[in-house]
Amino acid sequence: MNSNLKTNPTIITIFGGSGDLTWRKLVPALYNLFLDNWLNEKFSIICTGLEDTKQEDFINRLQEGVDKFSRSGKSIPEKWEVFSKYIQYKKADFTISDFYNELKTDIENFDKAANCIANKIYYLAVNPLFFGTIVDLLNEANLATDREHARLVIEKPFGTDLETAKALNKKLLSIFEEKQLYRIDHYLGKETVQNILAFRFANALFEPTWNRNYIDHVQISVAEKIGVEDRGGYYDHSGALRDMVQNHVMQLMCLVAMEPPVSFNADEIRNKKADVLHAIRKIKKEDVHEFASRGQYGAGWQEGTQVKGYREEKGVPPNSNTETFAALKLFVDNWRWSNVPFYIRSGKRMQQTMSVITIQFKPVPHQSFPDEAIENWQANKIIINLQPDMGIRIRFQAKKPGLQMQLNPVDMMFNYNDTYSAGIPEGYETLLLDVMEGDATLFMRADQVEAAWDVVMPVLTMWNDHPSINFPNYSAGSNGPETAEAIVAKEGDNWLMLAFDKKV
Repeated sequence: MNSNLKTNPTIITIFGGSGDLTWRKLVPALYNLFLDNWLNEKFSIICTGLEDTKQEDFINRLQEGVDKFSRSGKSIPEKWEVFSKYIQYKKADFTISDFYNELKTDIENFDKAANCIANKIYYLAVNPLFFGTIVDLLNEANLATDREHARLVIEKPFGTDLETAKALNKKLLSIFEEKQLYRIDHYLGKETVQNILAFRFANALFEPTWNRNYIDHVQISVAEKIGVEDRGGYYDHSGALRDMVQNHVMQLMCLVAMEPPVSFNADEIRNKKADVLHAIRKIKKEDVHEFASRGQYGAGWQEGTQVKGYREEKGVPPNSNTETFAALKLFVDNWRWSNVPFYIRSGKRMQQTMSVITIQFKPVPHQSFPDEAIENWQANKIIINLQPDMGIRIRFQAKKPGLQMQLNPVDMMFNYNDTYSAGIPEGYETLLLDVMEGDATLFMRADQVEAAWDVVMPVLTMWNDHPSINFPNYSAGSNGPETAEAIVAKEGDNWLMLAFDKKV
């Protein structure tokens, strides 16, 4: 690539740099950016950790992570040798000021060597309990005062409810300006998620029908075959509503429902998404059972293997009331979407792993074909697959070959893997590059975070106040609890399981 594609000189400090996120995601992403020539030669990564680890051993472990998790495959020895020189490991206690004074010296020395003012990125890959401590100590060391170059990246969860999210925003904004804050959601970095914007707003074909006059309902499903694995202790204090619906799934809904932006300015995009969140009809506590469903998986069979129920997982209390499945029926009360239901759900130990958005259209206003011709008729659909396969499918009716008039649903498909031979960047690659370039388009703003929490709070409060008496209520390997069907059946709809490579 040309050198003009490269970012400005940058120094990244990863708090929790010896942890799993750095090993699995951050360093593989940065390595791929290096391979694709996006990183400036004046670049540095400082990884902090409490372990007393030698630099060489730390680099070797990071290389193992790249070999295992990088989309580009095993590291190229000569390339890795160059890239690894950018990385230094520091044993440090980030809860005391001594480290920050040392870090300030390192940053000043980097600026001198680069002969410029570099971007300073502070990546909080630590337990959220430490967020406040870290930003206070960054402030004390005057490491947050450069409004143009100092940037803070915050991993989810961003709060555990509306009150804690507001408190965290207040703390961050007392030290940093909003433009310095990057609340990261790796889902928004996925190529197909970004392609929703291109699909909607770069094509004149779809926008005229993208409204209540033509769309019957919208479904967003994020399902996983896996259980909680080794995250039982963390997950039991979170649950599906907090862990997935409030952030990932809600942001996908915003991309589907938002109004056309005037430009691709970061705040313009985020304003439009915030408008959607503010327009979502509030669920009354007494109506939660009509608009929300929760579930917890029990033991079952998946691909011929018997698997444990949630309450038997490591770190999970035997009487846990934490939901592993959550579904909501939401309405966006504005001109475009009046009375169009949005069904969103996420669950673990489901029948298949998939992240899919389905736009189902209304039937044609007048059916002129004879009954026998439309025996196999199905509603028009646009199906946007985010994972595991990435692509877009449009379902419409066509005449079946033969002497009689018979209609049959057919699919027009766009598949990323069939169309593009180049490797598709991982979400963290996109988002880390955006942070380096100062582009906040794909990151949530304070008001968005709080508005998303505001939507789910009545459900969260009701579920906390009234523990379920029938958990577990769906078997591993199924499509979730029966109560999820009830919230869509009231509108005359049903949940769709549309795997990209299967006809449904």
